[in-house]
Amino acid sequence: MALLVLAGLEIPLGYLYARGEESRVAQTVERDAAMLAEVTEENIEKGNLAELPRLIGDYTARTGGRVVVTDRDGLVLAASGSAVPTGTDLSAQPDIAAALRNQPTTGTSTDTDGDTVLYATQPGASGTTIRGALRLTYPTTMMADRVHRIWLALALAGACIVAAIALAALALARWITRPVRTLERATRQLADGHLANPPDTNTGPPELRSLAASFTRTATRLQHLLDAQHAFAAEASHQLKTPLTALRLRLRLRLRLRLRLENFEPYLDPRAHDSLDETIEEVERLARMVHGLLALARLENTATSPEPVDLDAVVADRAATWEPFAAEQQVTLAVTGPAVGQVRAIPGALEQIIDNLLANALRVSPPGTTITLARTPGAELHIIDQGPGMSQAERDRAFDRFWRASTSHHDGTGLGLSIVRHLVSASGGEITLHAAPGGGLDADIRLHPAAPRSRRIPTRRSDTTGPGSWVDTSGSTPVAVGGERDSG
Repeated sequence: MALLVLAGLEIPLGYLYARGEESRVAQTVERDAAMLAEVTEENIEKGNLAELPRLIGDYTARTGGRVVVTDRDGLVLAASGSAVPTGTDLSAQPDIAAALRNQPTTGTSTDTDGDTVLYATQPGASGTTIRGALRLTYPTTMMADRVHRIWLALALAGACIVAAIALAALALARWITRPVRTLERATRQLADGHLANPPDTNTGPPELRSLAASFTRTATRLQHLLDAQHAFAAEASHQLKTPLTALRLRLRLRLRLRLRLENFEPYLDPRAHDSLDETIEEVERLARMVHGLLALARLENTATSPEPVDLDAVVADRAATWEPFAAEQQVTLAVTGPAVGQVRAIPGALEQIIDNLLANALRVSPPGTTITLARTPGAELHIIDQGPGMSQAERDRAFDRFWRASTSHHDGTGLGLSIVRHLVSASGGEITLHAAPGGGLDADIRLHPAAPRSRRIPTRRSDTTGPGSWVDTSGSTPVAVGGERDSG
């Protein structure tokens, strides 16, 4: 805006000033020519011709203009410098001829050096008596230099104005955007899970100060809600697990008493035996569901950045851990494909993902079949079973919480695949379910490769106690959350 305003003001002003300067120079040349013509006419009249060279020499030295004086016949009496020799006949030149007829002229022409000059030719006359003529010339470069200086002065003034406006605009912009910058920094901190530096609410325009204050209140309220949710998850983890564990132990004790036909047997109605078995199964399922919900809540409330993890080492470790459980069901675990190397995942996520998927696959795999952990280039892992598989509609709903297929067993919770999807997404990857060739299900896990690091020898985790050991197991037996294919 400032540049447009300055251009609209200074360009017309510059043109007007330049035209005015040209007109002023032309008037000055014409006036000086008239004065010199009057003085030289007096000297010619008095016969003081020797005085003419000194007169025009002084003027040339002071102003830089060139003067030529002729008599009434057009013969040169005196001239600045040696460009026109004395006695040269100039009567044929139009301006001299017009001056000898008592007609002054002004204009531009080309001198003997080929330069453009501004001239003014005046008659040296007293009344009607003409005693000679005088031509005064100025190079147009002198006038052009003055015009250029005018444009330069206007440009410098405009530059100073623009600089002042730019400094004022920068200060104003920084004042306006300071709350925006503090809001942006606070937003990043809130996205990382903790608002350490609230936005500045004391500077900037009133609207931005109000926005910063509203954001601070919202962030504080959200932080309180998250803290309350974390506290609830931690408290519920202890408050819910303890009575469920005690109830399960009491029911198991009574079941063992019944099986041993001890004193409790005569007092138990035979029709209640099956109900007791089902009650124990439902209590155990409820315990797994509580574990799964708490684990999912902790995952959703925790902001963890993906880190480089050796996929090959984790696959070998989990395959070795699950091999005894697979052997009990006469199912073979096979690891195939080339080494993938390191991928990006949140700490412990790969172990949890593979544990849940293997638990689901083992639950539906018939004896004599194989579960394949297939690695493919591009940080991709497939867990393929030879079970009954899923229809397209079932695969579309498999990641929903608490969803179970109609053909599934009843001891699952429907949370396993929800947890798996959350872990994969938090690691920056993607998981999809496909029908495996020849039947069964193919769980396709795609992660992002990490920067290569030194490879380590795959070893079993010393803190792993069994399938699904990633779940908080304080005070309970390790379990795999999710239960069955339906939850996944």
